[in-house]
Amino acid sequence: MDLTGQLLIAMPGMGDPRFDRSVVLICTYSDEGAMGIILNKPVPDMRLREVLDRMDMDAAGGPLDAPVHIGGPVQTERGFVLHTDKTRLPDKTMLIPGGYVMSVTQDVLHDIGAARGPDPFLFALGYSGWGPAQLDGEIAANGWLTAPASHDLVFGTQAAQLWEAALRSIGIDPVSLSGAAGRA
Repeated sequence: MDLTGQLLIAMPGMGDPRFDRSVVLICTYSDEGAMGIILNKPVPDMRLREVLDRMDMDAAGGPLDAPVHIGGPVQTERGFVLHTDKTRLPDKTMLIPGGYVMSVTQDVLHDIGAARGPDPFLFALGYSGWGPAQLDGEIAANGWLTAPASHDLVFGTQAAQLWEAALRSIGIDPVSLSGAAGRA
């Protein structure tokens, strides 16, 4: 099973408050582990303008009120830009199945601050990481559901509604979920 380019949807009662009601886009998945970005955890009261100011980047009119997201608990000081612009492929760029691109260079932030794209985008601090077979174990223990990623879910759904929208995309009513796991 390859989860690259898929969504993880946290099950109620998964046990890790950092991932409560999280939706994660899996960027890489292999025998060596997995890496993803949480899509629906904005940092309270923080906007892209503040990040650009802290980096002494000129912000001439881009989408400065864009939220900053918590991408996960690993390397929280590092920024990641998720977008779909395949013309932006410097060395430190990752192509993700489904048409997504992950950039980690400051160039993309300069362009966003100067209103030169990419659009749409999601800016996150940190990422979510799993060691070898760790994510498979969490899925088997009913910690996560998986779902196909769509442009509408990733970029077109408000963070507060994304968990429920992702569940509905696979035919699950969020009200029907229980925090208790069971085995037959």
